[in-house]
Amino acid sequence: MKETDRQLETIKRNTVEIIEEKELKAKIDKSLSSGIPLRVKYGIDPTAPDIHLGHTVPIKKLKDFQDLGHRVLFLIGDFTARIGDPTGRNETRPILSDQDIKRNLSRYREQAGKILDLEKTEFVYNSSWLAPLSLSDLIRITSIFTIAQVLERDDFSKRYREGKPIFMQEFLYPLLQGYDSCALQADVEIGATEQKFNLLAGRTMQEAMGQEKQAVITMPILVGTDGRMKMSKTYNNHVPLQSQPEEMFGRLMSITDTAMEEYYRLLTREREAVFLEDISSDPRKAKSKLARQIVGEYFGLEAGEKAETEFDRVFREKQAPSDIPGFKVEPGLEDVQGMVLVIDLISAAGLAPSRSEARRLVIQKAVKLDDEIVADPSARLKIRDGQVLKVGKRKFARLEKS
Repeated sequence: MKETDRQLETIKRNTVEIIEEKELKAKIDKSLSSGIPLRVKYGIDPTAPDIHLGHTVPIKKLKDFQDLGHRVLFLIGDFTARIGDPTGRNETRPILSDQDIKRNLSRYREQAGKILDLEKTEFVYNSSWLAPLSLSDLIRITSIFTIAQVLERDDFSKRYREGKPIFMQEFLYPLLQGYDSCALQADVEIGATEQKFNLLAGRTMQEAMGQEKQAVITMPILVGTDGRMKMSKTYNNHVPLQSQPEEMFGRLMSITDTAMEEYYRLLTREREAVFLEDISSDPRKAKSKLARQIVGEYFGLEAGEKAETEFDRVFREKQAPSDIPGFKVEPGLEDVQGMVLVIDLISAAGLAPSRSEARRLVIQKAVKLDDEIVADPSARLKIRDGQVLKVGKRKFARLEKS
């Protein structure tokens, strides 16, 4: 097989669309003949501190390019994060502060390094070229697009029809993402299918500025653990890379059976014929194998096997985890009778992000103290050393009296 065709075959795996494939093939040909690697761009805004498995779908495609000898430009949108990408939203994103952005992006390099070869990855920040833009520069950029073109976006047109506000800075977002491609002289840009308008803006912008248009590769959007919505922290259906092996394994075991094919296809290198047979013959075993493989990829094979053993012990054999973190019940939590309000205990132990969430979990009968369900959010408990507090399916604390 010709090297160009071999590379193209690798690049096309799991993609939704390549715009235009013939242009990409020509770029690969030129790269091979000149010895100059393609400049492959992927952008992510630091709107949250965690990269989750949904983000890994396009990042794995970056790794394909990297393995083929091309140059990966991992763009951190520290400037565009101030605007907030309006893609797929029915309302305006809140504008992040500089402090929020700095906190969120501090861990991106480490997380991306779980997939990419960091020595061959160039991290770039779009504030370095967007912040210095003058008003005349901005006017020149906006003159490339019409309002009608921007309103063709489904999310904008829907909000416009419904009378919901669209602020001017949201119109600027796809234009600035397009300008990123000009600043980087990108040959290829990778993004999720919902990003198509923004990715194509890069082609439009490059052509207007006399550059060769980038090829655009759209990747599928990974469904969340609920099997309905796209994976997102907003929907609480995500699997963060920064989670512990046991937590990641447990979250993966909670995905719907119908989502397994997609997870195998997009997140593993398992052959399709093999995972389809596994799912058909024993869905539960296939899901455990899937979780073990994904955990193993990010934490090592031994961690994947250990997480599987621990999951089986806790959820199939109904035993408590072997290593339950302790929580010391301070006197300040107790009332004059030495009793502790259950929702205060859950929140203080870090088993729920807030008292309101703790209340919800209690009402849903998702809270147990020594295997006894606590169903009343106003319940006050007498705590003894060694009691085990369980919240949901995977969160435990061994209580200690101070």
